[in-house]
Amino acid sequence: MTLLNHPRTRRRKLGVAVAAAGLLAALFTAVPASATPGPGDTPTTREQVSGSEAAAARAAIASGEIPGTDEVVHSDNIEHVANVPKEAFTGLNSDLAFQGTYAFAGNYDGFRVFDISDPKAPKTVAQVLCPGSQNDVSVSGDLLFLSTDSSRSDNSCASTTQPATEKSSWEGMKIFDISDKANPKYVAAVETACGSHTHSLVPERKNVYVYVSSYSPSATFPDCQPPHDGISVIKVPRKAPEKAAVVNFPVLFPGEGPDGGGNPGSPTNPGVSKTTGCHDITVLPSKDLAAGACMGDGILFSIEDPEHPKVIDRVQDNVNFAFWHSATFNQKADKVVFTDELGGGGAATCNEATGPDRGADGIYDIVGRGDHRKLVFRSYYKIPRHQADTENCVAHNGSLIPVKGKDLMVQAWYQGGVSVWDFTNSAKPKEIAYFERGPLSTDTLQVGGSWSAYYYNGYIYSNDIAKGFDVLKLSDPRTDAARRVHLRELNVQTQPDYFD
Repeated sequence: MTLLNHPRTRRRKLGVAVAAAGLLAALFTAVPASATPGPGDTPTTREQVSGSEAAAARAAIASGEIPGTDEVVHSDNIEHVANVPKEAFTGLNSDLAFQGTYAFAGNYDGFRVFDISDPKAPKTVAQVLCPGSQNDVSVSGDLLFLSTDSSRSDNSCASTTQPATEKSSWEGMKIFDISDKANPKYVAAVETACGSHTHSLVPERKNVYVYVSSYSPSATFPDCQPPHDGISVIKVPRKAPEKAAVVNFPVLFPGEGPDGGGNPGSPTNPGVSKTTGCHDITVLPSKDLAAGACMGDGILFSIEDPEHPKVIDRVQDNVNFAFWHSATFNQKADKVVFTDELGGGGAATCNEATGPDRGADGIYDIVGRGDHRKLVFRSYYKIPRHQADTENCVAHNGSLIPVKGKDLMVQAWYQGGVSVWDFTNSAKPKEIAYFERGPLSTDTLQVGGSWSAYYYNGYIYSNDIAKGFDVLKLSDPRTDAARRVHLRELNVQTQPDYFD
């Protein structure tokens, strides 16, 4: 690893330690469904690095350039108030959703429900074993939605892995009743083409529409055939979720040929992912807008008719973006932040060799009106701290911090930790706070770190892939006003109108 040529400005502080044994003894866990995670659900999490890279990591720790293994460091304006380690699940932790005083945390093995009425002492109230990566999770009223993007033997929580080349294999969306948070009940499933890598909700009074993002079709997959250049739209009646069904598959990248009209990727655009679907979509219902991060393309579209979303504009960055991963609007809907997941989340890209513009955020202004709106690039943002070559680090999931007149965001960077940054000036973004742990290892690249970091009702919640559920408190004059904003529910991919 090549270190920065100037000394770091970060000040170290040991985080609040939580004794795992005492914490686990205090937790109440609902009995999970009887199922055994099948092999292949969890990605490879260890990769040997070169001797020189390992030596560089150890030297960086010794010199204070990076934190020690598992050491917690943070800026002065962030406090680490709680950590709840994994319990029943050994898989990777994934996304988060919130409702009232509860947080719902996805894991490749299922999902976990936390009581966060006291953010400094979260308690587990349920763990539901239901393997099927990534198990991205969202909630709306009494319903919980869980994405399955690994080929399964059937749609039950007792399923096992099965090749996607078999017609009987199942992937898609699972629906649970969470009216009793301690005892979620599985009520429905909907199979979708190419599964459900992620999903986004467009909630209405009687129905919930679910936009399902998936990709990577193959002629050998009976249920995932190319071209796969759109998204599945599921309609879920709130009072009869068992009647949930796919009602449309809008084509977002029309074009001739077997692969549709998205970014062709390599070799036409070297190092860029070929667009064969979308990775993630963020909707802004109050503005009837959505932004899609679709592998090699970023799109802006209208959801005025939620069953028939319509593309308004489409952009590419064939110089610095490898994989368009996710999107976040600002509150005024005149900007959108797209993330580039260079290396797929499993690589060390927060180093000098990669540079500040790759594996970063791309900030775009939205200019014009109506169907004539355009996405106009303004700048990149990347955390200003290099990480070891044994740390997977790249831009990942984050949310707005609701302060009127400001565009502030908290964001996960895997083993790069959690970054709070300001993009009010979209041409000059800057970090204002951070939290991170040292590398999981100095000898192997192990996948870990913060998958999602979201602001909810006064606190930042982070789901760390390896270390569990973290709670952070941000105290800063620039962000303190956000504490006055309280939501009844938050799915970050369904952005609320914070000030309505």
